[in-house]
Amino acid sequence: MIPHKALLLSLGSLFLMNCNAQKKNNKIKVDTDKAKMNQVSKSDKTILYLNEGENRFLKEYQMNVTFKGISEDSRCPKDVNCIWAGVAVAQIEVMGTATRPMTLEIATIDNKARNYSASAVFNGYTISLADVQPYPGAVDGAKDLKGRYRIGIIITKGVDTATMK
Repeated sequence: MIPHKALLLSLGSLFLMNCNAQKKNNKIKVDTDKAKMNQVSKSDKTILYLNEGENRFLKEYQMNVTFKGISEDSRCPKDVNCIWAGVAVAQIEVMGTATRPMTLEIATIDNKARNYSASAVFNGYTISLADVQPYPGAVDGAKDLKGRYRIGIIITKGVDTATMK
């Protein structure tokens, strides 16, 4: 008969190892064309990359987009087993050619109970957060990443009901 401590220890180990299997595995195709250096294609959608503090006018959408920063980064650090994967929340300021600026908070996950949304609607476009880099490290966590973040967003025409929850 297995002692209770050994049984609990083995169940706890299996639980923690399973957390690593739940991490999202995004495979993206990088376009090496110099004219599109800040854009990447992912399953028929273009990911637009912005560095923290970067402002860009997107002519095809007639809007100005500014990546203001990351307001929350509780993602599980590299090489650490966590019970919850965590979340990163990006602050993105958008302004149309005939609208006032609006700050959107878009998260890496959809979780209505915690008030996280992976996309937001502005001026008839759905803006989704596709990527947040760099990933926090085990030693310093997210505190040393301020000012070094880079996000990838996807902008689609119309309201994407699959991501709006």
